[in-house]
Amino acid sequence: MRLVLQRVKSASVSVEGTQISSIGRGIVALCGLHEDDNEEALRYCSKKLVAAKLWENEAGKPWRTSVSNLEGGEVLLVSQFTLYGTVAGKKHTPDFKRSMKSERASEMYEAFKEMVVAGMGEGGAGRVKDGMFGAMMDVALVNDGPVTILVDSPSNDCAGGDSARDGVREEK
Repeated sequence: MRLVLQRVKSASVSVEGTQISSIGRGIVALCGLHEDDNEEALRYCSKKLVAAKLWENEAGKPWRTSVSNLEGGEVLLVSQFTLYGTVAGKKHTPDFKRSMKSERASEMYEAFKEMVVAGMGEGGAGRVKDGMFGAMMDVALVNDGPVTILVDSPSNDCAGGDSARDGVREEK
C-alpha cells in the first residue's frame, strides 16, 4: 500500500460539482492499493497514518503531535489507484498494472478506512471522512507547511522505509 500524506489546514472532495466531504485541520491521505497488498499492509499503513507526528506540541516543539492526538484533527481519505502508475515505453502512456483491481480494491479500501477510524480513538468515526471510491473527484486543499510524507507498506518492493528498522520482517 502507498499513502501520500499531506498536512492541511482544510480540504474537501467534490464529485460532479457536489461537495461530499470536508475536513478542517488534519491530513489528506491519498491511498493507493498494490495488487499484492493484504491486511498486514493495511494495518501497517493505518498505524503510520494516525501516529505520524506532523504537528508541534503545546510547548511549540515541532513533530510531536499526531492527527489522532491533535485537538479537532481530522483525516480525509482519497482512494487513488494512480499511485502505482508508471510511465514507460515510447508512448509515455501511464500503466496501472501494479494497482489492485477495482472490486478487491474497494473491499480493501473499506477495511483500511475502518482501521483508520479505530486508530483515531474515541470519536474516530466523526473525524475520518473520505471521497467516493472509483469516482472522478475534485480534491481541494490548503496545505499546511507544506508538509507531505510518503508511506509505503514494507511488503512492496518499492517501499521507501527500512522494514527491519520499522519492526516488520519480510519472509523470503
